[in-house]
Amino acid sequence: MVRDDRTAREIFDDVMANPARTKFGFGDKLAIVNVDFQNAYTRIDEFKTAYETDPRQIEYANTISRLAREKGMPVIWTHVAYMKDASDAGVWGTRTDTPDSLQNIKYGSRRHAFDDRCEIDHDKDAIYTKRMPSAFFETPLQSLLVWHKVDTLVITGGSTSGCIRATAVDSLSRGYRTIVPIETCADKHESYHFANLTDLQLKYADVEPVQTVIDWLEAR
Repeated sequence: MVRDDRTAREIFDDVMANPARTKFGFGDKLAIVNVDFQNAYTRIDEFKTAYETDPRQIEYANTISRLAREKGMPVIWTHVAYMKDASDAGVWGTRTDTPDSLQNIKYGSRRHAFDDRCEIDHDKDAIYTKRMPSAFFETPLQSLLVWHKVDTLVITGGSTSGCIRATAVDSLSRGYRTIVPIETCADKHESYHFANLTDLQLKYADVEPVQTVIDWLEAR
């Protein structure tokens, strides 16, 4: 195991400045998967569970979602909620039990609701409730992507170390070219954020500036 005194951000910057892997790149058709832009995780002025890395995160997600729609490419939004007794949280809901706990995000609650800064097209966008980290787990996401003949997934949202990572690993495992735009992801602590972006870049995804996705979509 390598040990050094650099911060997670310094390691990330070094990896990005000195690429050692071939990029997966874009295919022919992408989908935008916006993971858990709900108040519980975005409203830092309201909930202890919320976090913010780039203050323009939602703006960037809206931009690439709008461009994808205009090009006839699917946009998906996920958010988390559980039954009143939280039995559908399973063992994941057993570690804590406070008003802020994961399993206490209930359907129809303020914590469950999407942040009203999200520009969701309810006539065109797919909206899924998920219960585990990956946007693929027990949702119709895979079937939707097959129907649309998607070969590339662009994953935004949070947290970088949790649901973004889980979704990206599942995306690659299903054979999709996987892209994570840096400015569109967020986490509680910069160490978790940049350590996981580094690992995603080295193994599972192309970690790119959001402008790379914007440029690709605008050129279609």
